[in-house]
Amino acid sequence: MYTKNEVSKTKQEFWTAFGLYMKPVPSSEGGRIHWQNYKTGIKGIYFRMKAERDFASIGIEIVHSDPDIRQLLFDQFKQFERILNSTLGESWDWQLHAAGDAGQTISKIEKRLERVNVMDESEWGTIISFLKPRIIALDDFWSNMKYGFEGLV
Repeated sequence: MYTKNEVSKTKQEFWTAFGLYMKPVPSSEGGRIHWQNYKTGIKGIYFRMKAERDFASIGIEIVHSDPDIRQLLFDQFKQFERILNSTLGESWDWQLHAAGDAGQTISKIEKRLERVNVMDESEWGTIISFLKPRIIALDDFWSNMKYGFEGLV
């Protein structure tokens, strides 16, 4: 069992390593980007990556507090689902009503890698290899499709 401090320290070290690994990778628009804290520029839409003790995940989270706006944003992503799947090279799990980290209702579109452990440094390469192409693909998708979300919120 790990202490909270050990988990926190290891996760911080992982995300620092991930950031250093991704630092030379430009955004699809050619600029510098802080990959692990991706800014979509649209209120209530976040690209989240997680590395935990039993899984890693990457996803689009729609966390707007107004359920009608959350539904509108989710439906807009649904309109672009074929483009998203094509850009990602795979389909992800779509959930209109999911529980957020703070227990609130959110919507999310997510891909998970099961049975990996961020606490095992020997698995970091596997986790990074899972996250890297997907966050780059999300960035590519977003640079072409974010205009379809402007003005909805």
